[in-house]
Amino acid sequence: MNAGGNTLLSVSSAHIAYGKVEAVRSVSLDVATGEIVTIIGANGAGKTTLLNAIMGILPLKGGVTFANQDMARLDIEDRVAAGLSLVPEHRELFGSMNVEDNLQLGAFRITKAVAAQSLERVYTLFPRLKERHKQLAGTLSGGEQQMLAMGRALMGAPKLLMLDEPSLGLAPIIVADIFRIIGELRASGVSVLLVEQNAQAALQIADRAYVMELGEFILNGPAKDIAANTRVAASYLGFTHEGASVI
Repeated sequence: MNAGGNTLLSVSSAHIAYGKVEAVRSVSLDVATGEIVTIIGANGAGKTTLLNAIMGILPLKGGVTFANQDMARLDIEDRVAAGLSLVPEHRELFGSMNVEDNLQLGAFRITKAVAAQSLERVYTLFPRLKERHKQLAGTLSGGEQQMLAMGRALMGAPKLLMLDEPSLGLAPIIVADIFRIIGELRASGVSVLLVEQNAQAALQIADRAYVMELGEFILNGPAKDIAANTRVAASYLGFTHEGASVI
């Protein structure tokens, strides 16, 4: 559980299946207002499946509450309207549309005045998008496309931004930029649930972390404690160090 603050997202005893195959089993997590929480784990652990189920893309057995509202009967659009937003791993941009038109798609549930404010905020966070606002999304670099996907999600002024592998395939200098912006989002009042294979970068920026293996959480706690865990260091950080704890 979170160390303090108001719980924004709460998932309890979640089970998610593809047909008869249970991909996620008895998973519970929470994210507090103003918090960055990361889920780390290997490919196939169930991380993306969990985010998709929280968003309403996949059916979930168990409980999901967001901003004190039961999400069970809400469709994806209503979850977005409630302040929940997902940036998927594959970004899902419209390559034949320009940057600004892609961004405006994220503002379909809000007024023009609020959308204008959101656009200015996105351009402040991502000045490169402002420079390329008339450029076709399909011609952007990988890093610019990730910024555009994040910017589009932010256009709806979410309370919680869920990010699925935002650093995937990006150069280290761009990864550093993306993670800096994630930190700025928290400072501006947006909570973040981050799924990330770059465990080292994720644990450096997160307040708390969950470690997922084979559809279950095997460990959770403050990010600094998870980073100091021997098994986590060896399995996900690529090194071992003296003084680390064990599970």
